[in-house]
Amino acid sequence: MNYVFVVSDSTGKTAERALRAALVQFSAVNIEIKLRPEVQEEEQVRQVVQEANDCKGFIVHTLVSDKLRKVMFKMGRLHNVETIDLMGPLLTRLSKQLSISPSEKPGLFRELGEEYFRRVETVEFAIHHDDGMRTHELHKAEIVLVGVSRTFKTLISIYMAAFKGWFVANVPIVIGIDPPPILFNLPPSRIFGLTTEPWRLAELRQARHKFFGRAIGDYAEHDYVSRELRYALSIFSRNPEWSIINVAGKSIEEIASEILTLVEK
Repeated sequence: MNYVFVVSDSTGKTAERALRAALVQFSAVNIEIKLRPEVQEEEQVRQVVQEANDCKGFIVHTLVSDKLRKVMFKMGRLHNVETIDLMGPLLTRLSKQLSISPSEKPGLFRELGEEYFRRVETVEFAIHHDDGMRTHELHKAEIVLVGVSRTFKTLISIYMAAFKGWFVANVPIVIGIDPPPILFNLPPSRIFGLTTEPWRLAELRQARHKFFGRAIGDYAEHDYVSRELRYALSIFSRNPEWSIINVAGKSIEEIASEILTLVEK
């Protein structure tokens, strides 16, 4: 068994996640992670190094205090314990580039790290819940987009996940196919119906399919598109608490901003 001590002056969750992400590349090795959070005194550093020495483990740390990092380095050398500093090199390079000393505020790295990992999670969520996939998990979504094909559901989902940090899923509406029942049991404030103008949608579908060289059938015909949009609107009308957004002529940023304005309300 190999032991890795994750040491932090805050919760240590960010360092632990980074370590676990790296350890995926070493799946054949049996490793146990021991978390040591809230290490803010020199004596605590000494104790952790002693623990690691006793079980022949090593240490990964995100200590923002220059003083504590020096103690960690010194004690690690004295006890022949490998210490991997995730924070020091980053702070040094940033200090050089920005021409300013770091604040050494405990937990600051965790705050930045949590934001980063949330964005990773929201993007993964959007990808895994795109176009009606995993509808049994729709209750986990903070925002659910509903609309016919080519109303920008996927683009909006990815944008709001990557740039705004929201958990977004989207569900397609297709003539002759009932939407998943779970959709109607969700809090209506989470659901946003997307619609557009028939002629715009027809043009978009025709251009897309010509670009990819596919046979389009009636999928891009104006009459079919109109019927499909009316079918979607009939579903929206039966759920009057859902918000409806016309995406015609709007950028993805504009649509996302409109959705978030409604969310705030």
